[in-house]
Amino acid sequence: MESISVERRSELLRSAKTILKLELRDNYEVDADAFNAWQAGQSIQDTVSVWGERAAARVAAGVVTRRVKVVSEPLSDYHRFILDASKNAIDAGEEMRWLPRRLASAVLLPGNDFFVLDGEIVLFNVFDGADRRAEIQFADEPEVAKLCVSAFGSAWALAIPYGEYYTGS
Repeated sequence: MESISVERRSELLRSAKTILKLELRDNYEVDADAFNAWQAGQSIQDTVSVWGERAAARVAAGVVTRRVKVVSEPLSDYHRFILDASKNAIDAGEEMRWLPRRLASAVLLPGNDFFVLDGEIVLFNVFDGADRRAEIQFADEPEVAKLCVSAFGSAWALAIPYGEYYTGS
């Protein structure tokens, strides 16, 4: 697999017509100001509107985006934050499901988060111990794409739709 830049990753994501994303970590580096504002009780919808705007632009362009978040329960502060923040993207048309880790034991999943673009290209996000992305790996081998599409499908089938998982207002 080759390592690619953030710019190349963005270019590939912009050109995709279908995006499958699997997220496996309980914590990711986030915007500290938005996170702190959320912890202080500020409405998250005002803080992360750009996420919904991006999702709306993809949907308007005909891009199908599905995301599965594999999560430990109880949720980490990060995932409680993202659960609230996801409403903008969901309202814009992104499809998202949450898979409690306890339901994922019999599902074979790759070791890193990934995007599958148009069923053919896989982008793996490799993270360091401080929750920062350390590398983006590009794979276009059919067997890697097939593995990731299958893993995503298995996770999607077990995962709980956002509207059922989210109990906030």
